[in-house]
Amino acid sequence: MAFISVCSTKNLNRLLKNSPQPRGVLQQPVKGLRALLVWLCLLFAGTALANDVRVEAQEFVVSEGGYAVSADFKVELGQVLEEAVFRGVTLSFLIDFELINRRWYWFDEKLASRQMVLRLSYHALTRQYRVASGGLHQSFDTLDEALRVLSRVRQWQVIEKASEYPEIRPGASYRGALRFKLDITQLPKPFQINAVGSRDWHLSSDWAAWEIKLPPAEDK
Repeated sequence: MAFISVCSTKNLNRLLKNSPQPRGVLQQPVKGLRALLVWLCLLFAGTALANDVRVEAQEFVVSEGGYAVSADFKVELGQVLEEAVFRGVTLSFLIDFELINRRWYWFDEKLASRQMVLRLSYHALTRQYRVASGGLHQSFDTLDEALRVLSRVRQWQVIEKASEYPEIRPGASYRGALRFKLDITQLPKPFQINAVGSRDWHLSSDWAAWEIKLPPAEDK
């Protein structure tokens, strides 16, 4: 970001050093402007280094006798998490899905839930980042490439066989909910202690909910 470049420590010191020294009645307004510049630089610099994740798109479709979810996430790691991965700490991420039956007369009913585990690591020997899920993995030359793959889920089978869920009826409407988060319980023990209550180690999206209208049953 251009603004962050301008607000680097070196450039910030140069800007403040070369600023004309105010005199007279202009002294207080100019001092206030200089203070505002410092505050904005710190604000935006902190924002640029913060963890961020959100659900950008999601879809629930019929697939192979059951139902599948596809989703796009926006995942940004802060400086602490980036450094941890580079130093050999494996980060485990959880993608949670829930299918909910909304009931006006009682509490909502959770019909199905599924969780996907993704792991991000760096291998110093090959100088590559790795994204793994189950027994499958892919390697990448850069962290950005790894995060792009990590943030895309395609045809995730959340319900294997619709016949095993008689309460999920064709043609009915339900609510889906999706979340992406860092699982700090899988960090090495010393990091778990530091992660509790720390914004540097907190990475979790809000639950993204959307209405799902299932297609009607096919005529036999």
